[in-house]
Amino acid sequence: MKKQRYTSDQPGAVPFTPVTPNPMQPPSVPDLPPTNPQPNPQTNPGVPGAPKRVTGQAKGTLENIKELGTPTVPENIKSNIHCVTIVGQIEGHIVLPNQNKTTKYEHIIPQLVAIEQDDNVEGVLLILNTVGGDVEAGLAIAEVVATMTKPTVALVLGGGHSIGVPIAVSGSYSFIAPTASMTIHPIRLTGLVIGVPQTYDYLDKMQDRVIRFVTDHSKVTEEQFRQLMFKTGELARDIGTVVIGKDAVEYGLIDEVGGIGQALCKLKEIIEERRGKERCMLQ
Repeated sequence: MKKQRYTSDQPGAVPFTPVTPNPMQPPSVPDLPPTNPQPNPQTNPGVPGAPKRVTGQAKGTLENIKELGTPTVPENIKSNIHCVTIVGQIEGHIVLPNQNKTTKYEHIIPQLVAIEQDDNVEGVLLILNTVGGDVEAGLAIAEVVATMTKPTVALVLGGGHSIGVPIAVSGSYSFIAPTASMTIHPIRLTGLVIGVPQTYDYLDKMQDRVIRFVTDHSKVTEEQFRQLMFKTGELARDIGTVVIGKDAVEYGLIDEVGGIGQALCKLKEIIEERRGKERCMLQ
């Protein structure tokens, strides 16, 4: 009996019987993508009717809008001048409430020390818009600025009140905006005060420290400054004086009336003078 043989057209099968192509039938061609595809709104958002693609803002841009109200911020420019700002209330040994705009002396003093040690920084622009604050903290900042070897120019914008006055006069040169003001008044204490002679003696000594510093670093005389400090009838619930713009220059507290442009020009001028002196010493 003859056995039936099983054949297959798949390679590897035993036995293998190849498929003979039909010469009357054209060879099959694999499917190719169409040359002119029809626009699909789901895959091609550029066609009409396609869902709009939401492009998210960069994280830095969103932060700039949130913090500064602008999508673009000028990049940091390498400069030989460093700007230090004293704004709000100068915070001392007691932490102020969160709603207060403050300048912490433990932030400013290390910054000034770092500037003094940095050879790339040749000058400091000090900008003030402060209501005053802690007396000892303000005097500490003023003493650091006054004892720096690098040129410093102070600019009072808005206000340089109370203990901000010593800081404003602590630089090599000082400016005040025409509309800026400075309030000069005696030292005041808040909170519990022990009514003994020692307390008043301490207040007098602290007040003398402020007066001595201001008169040593400005053109105002001690007699004139005390008159401004103890003047009556100008402040509603206190004694003292408010000087505005050119009045501060006339009293000798500030050197000149001007803005940011004048302050920077003066600082660059002082820096060039210092460079010239250093060249002369090297020769």
